Order: sequence, then structure tokens, then C-alpha cells
Amino acid sequence: MAHAMASGSGSSRGWTQRQNKQFECALAVYDRETPDRWHNIARYMGGAKSADEVRRHFEQLVADVAQIEAGQVPFPPRYGAAAAGFDDTASRSRYLKFQ
Repeated sequence: MAHAMASGSGSSRGWTQRQNKQFECALAVYDRETPDRWHNIARYMGGAKSADEVRRHFEQLVADVAQIEAGQVPFPPRYGAAAAGFDDTASRSRYLKFQ
């Protein structure tokens, strides 16, 4: 969703992680059947984004998901403990004790 993160309010402001989380919550509250959905979502976000901005952000999200589901977005490389299948330092430490 890099493109949607780079676009956003005006030409120079993007979407912060907090705004994206607010947006996700608003989508859960205001489904596609909600009248004036984009205005309600913009209001839910405290006025930081306009109705047009939240609608465009949603359209970009849909496009991004479609690309991912079509296999057009490569998985990011994995580094360090995660590459060896370790989710946390404790399990990595246990593994190293047995080597």
C-alpha cells in the first residue's frame, strides 16, 4: 500500500500509521450500505482528511489488495532470526543453546 501511503491530504501530506488505523476502524463502522459513507469516514477521522481523500484512499487500498491477491506484489525479504523461522529472541536463544 505504498502508493496510498504516499498520496493523501493535499500534495505533500501522506497518511500516518495512526490515520490508516483510524481509516480501517471507520471502514468497519461505516460499511458500503451507509449513506454518505465517505463524509462519515472523514468526520470519524477528525477532519484530517476530506471525503474525497478517504474515497481515493479506499480505491487505492482495493487496487493494492487486488495486486497482492493476483501475485503481482513480491513478498518482502526476511532478515535475521525471522529468516531462520524464529519469531522472537527467546526461541532463537533456545535454538542456539542446542547448536
